[in-house]
Amino acid sequence: MKINFDFCFTVTDKNTLFALLVIMVALMVSACSNTPRLGQSSHSPVKTGGGYYLDDGPERDPPSNLDSISDAVPRIEPLKTTTMRPYVALGKTYTPMTSLKPYKAHGHASWYGKRYHGKRTASGEVYDMYSMTAAHPTLPIPSYVRVTNLQNGSSVVVRINDRGPFLENRLIDLSYVAAYKLGVLADGSARVEVESIIPGRFGSADPPVMTRKQTSGESKVASSKDNGKFYLQLAAFESAHNAQSYLTQLRSEFPSITQQTRINQTSGLHKILVGPFPNLEAANRTANIITTAGSPEPILVQHTY
Repeated sequence: MKINFDFCFTVTDKNTLFALLVIMVALMVSACSNTPRLGQSSHSPVKTGGGYYLDDGPERDPPSNLDSISDAVPRIEPLKTTTMRPYVALGKTYTPMTSLKPYKAHGHASWYGKRYHGKRTASGEVYDMYSMTAAHPTLPIPSYVRVTNLQNGSSVVVRINDRGPFLENRLIDLSYVAAYKLGVLADGSARVEVESIIPGRFGSADPPVMTRKQTSGESKVASSKDNGKFYLQLAAFESAHNAQSYLTQLRSEFPSITQQTRINQTSGLHKILVGPFPNLEAANRTANIITTAGSPEPILVQHTY
């Protein structure tokens, strides 16, 4: 609308001008609110359908070092008996596990953030959205699991210290940073595999019970009996196409281990493996090469293939 300034001081046109200014300010505020902040992560969730449930979501300015936050390190801890009693949530009865046992399940992961940050979890600990933790309806508290995003192959190790989620189609509730590292934030949920890690236990099954840690500036694999065939698992996909694409990229980036890379299909998953290695030392050397180049930390597994 063109404004005739010859009449801008009449009562009617003053009101019109004021209304136009209000509309212009509103449009400018709206445009600013939809402009990404400098340094905002591509993983940042997008508000849809009126925003986050119960005003949950990320903080206004999350830390910039989320990528450097390490996975939870499995260790033997006493289980909290107070979290073992059956309970009812949203009309459904849940019976928690009372001991550490092998566990593997596929389902959808969701995440929770600022609404619960600083509040007590089922374990009695304070929820920290920037720690590698998660909530599960029935797994022992505390316990450790590896969560693998079956769409992009990334995986993390988290410590279970809370109860939830309680929706039928949800398997695990991740902390904000765990969801960030898995690439789950933007969509709000993702199909995942959740597999228990039992500290001190090692066998021929898939659950990783040996983790890599920093020792004197060098990545080491925690020792177990040094026998059998050892493999490094780098990713797992439901899609054969995604697995093959990842393998092709891996072979391009690490030509020295091309002959040792393969896809193993088991339980409906396509797992990217490097190996076999005759001992832990050999597996550790290759793991160092992979992680030093910035790739995700491998899972050490033992198989008879």
